[in-house]
Amino acid sequence: RIEAALPPTAPAKPLKPRKLLIFELNVGYGGHASIPTASCAFTLMGKRTGAFETVISRDPAVFAPESLKQFDAVFFNNTVGNCFEDPGLRQSLIEFVYGGGGLMGMHGTSVAFTRWTEGAKDDWPEFGCMLGARGANHTDANEPVLLKLEDPTNPMTAAFGGQDFEYRDEFFRFGEPYSRNRVRVLLSMDNERTAKLQEQEAVPKLREDDDYALAWVRNYGRGRVFYSTIAHNPRVFWDAKMLQFYLAAAQFALGDLPAPTVPSAKLTSAIRAQEKLGWRLGIEAYTFHKYTFFEAVDKTAELGLPYMGGLSFQKVSAEIPKNLDPQLTDDELKAIRLKLDSAGVRLLTYYIQDIPGDGPGCKQVFEFGRKLGIETFMSEPAPAALDTVEWFCDQYDIKVALHNHDQKGSPVYWRPENILEVCKGRSKRLGSCGDMGYWMRSGIDPVEAVRTLKDRLLTIQMHDLNELTPDSHDVPWGTGVGKTEAFLKEIYALGIQPVMFGLEYSYDWLDSMPECAESARFFDKVSLELAGENAR
Repeated sequence: RIEAALPPTAPAKPLKPRKLLIFELNVGYGGHASIPTASCAFTLMGKRTGAFETVISRDPAVFAPESLKQFDAVFFNNTVGNCFEDPGLRQSLIEFVYGGGGLMGMHGTSVAFTRWTEGAKDDWPEFGCMLGARGANHTDANEPVLLKLEDPTNPMTAAFGGQDFEYRDEFFRFGEPYSRNRVRVLLSMDNERTAKLQEQEAVPKLREDDDYALAWVRNYGRGRVFYSTIAHNPRVFWDAKMLQFYLAAAQFALGDLPAPTVPSAKLTSAIRAQEKLGWRLGIEAYTFHKYTFFEAVDKTAELGLPYMGGLSFQKVSAEIPKNLDPQLTDDELKAIRLKLDSAGVRLLTYYIQDIPGDGPGCKQVFEFGRKLGIETFMSEPAPAALDTVEWFCDQYDIKVALHNHDQKGSPVYWRPENILEVCKGRSKRLGSCGDMGYWMRSGIDPVEAVRTLKDRLLTIQMHDLNELTPDSHDVPWGTGVGKTEAFLKEIYALGIQPVMFGLEYSYDWLDSMPECAESARFFDKVSLELAGENAR
């Protein structure tokens, strides 16, 4: 029956040979009957479509760093109970996902790493944060539910043809840390129609918000996370549409099927437009460098932005009065991960003045970046260090964007032409972090700079200025002399998708929230216009 339901092809062509670890261990619980069926279905799907190969294990030792690095994603297949307690293995899994690996969970995975025989007492709260929920509250194993397709244009849900549908399975209702501020909901329970289906006045109220999500995706750092509760009954895995859905989920987790992951609570028409353009707007921490990093995270969330950049000389928090830099301990990095997660904010970029040219020093910086899920360093390393930096860029899949100050502050990198020269023949993971403010103060037209740099423009620190003088200051985007709209339209015309459009407002340090909000609204307006053109 599984073979008859297998998708004939995968929704995406693998970028390279992929390997999926399927972990089946249950502790203190007998295990769901669907576990072997699911493992078989995923193995056959991978073989039939050529999308991936699978390795099935119940041995926690497979999560040791040297073992885990052979895989592109991990699938916790209905894993109930405290799968492993070794702190080193748990740290290995967190770093694997946060640094860019994939994680899939189904049904009982929402109570993985709990002490099941002690009332499912949570033994590893960060796993629940990473997955997106905890709990296993349900009615019966054959409950009829009307599933609402929350994100019909998402490639993850193509199997359902844009239509809500009725389904029967054991559906979990989740508690904390589930929140639409953390996850992008794909499927949820349509409460009103489910109540009618079940011939009730209303579905039981198990959450104050009556929000019963059933499947979602998210990023945890750079990690790609998918969860679905629909996996209790073996018959799920000989349902052709569900297998198509789960194949898409596997390819998302493995890194071959791009899908939008901005949390549902942060979605606006403008952010949907930016997703269509492949653009991401975030706050540069320098905007709020008079505050701690944690306070900057809160301000980013208050602005409704899902992304931000970090800063090496900013204090982390009142509780961690240290700079946000590679000297932080693993426990301190954990506190940062959890802070970002609770705010629904991702750290995409990070400014560090220098990256050492020696191997050990360079590795320390890149290890820090991996552990914090950073996609791009903004830095000004010595030209002699670039051979070493380039090697680590390719090893860690982390970009380095060469930052420009003025000619005095950045004698090598201040002009776009200079950056092209030092990057000639090098990895595409090396390029420019264009600081528009310094460009303009140095007499460089940002539009011409973009035309010069083209795809070497990796990330942008955006500014608009009141005048073109060395003493100018920031003003809200679109109100100054920076030709901000023309700049954005040129980026669009050239097909450039920077890692982040960094909102770096360098004025009124303690009271710039209104100007930041106005700048974000301007970016939204231009994004909506360009995305509409893109749709035509």
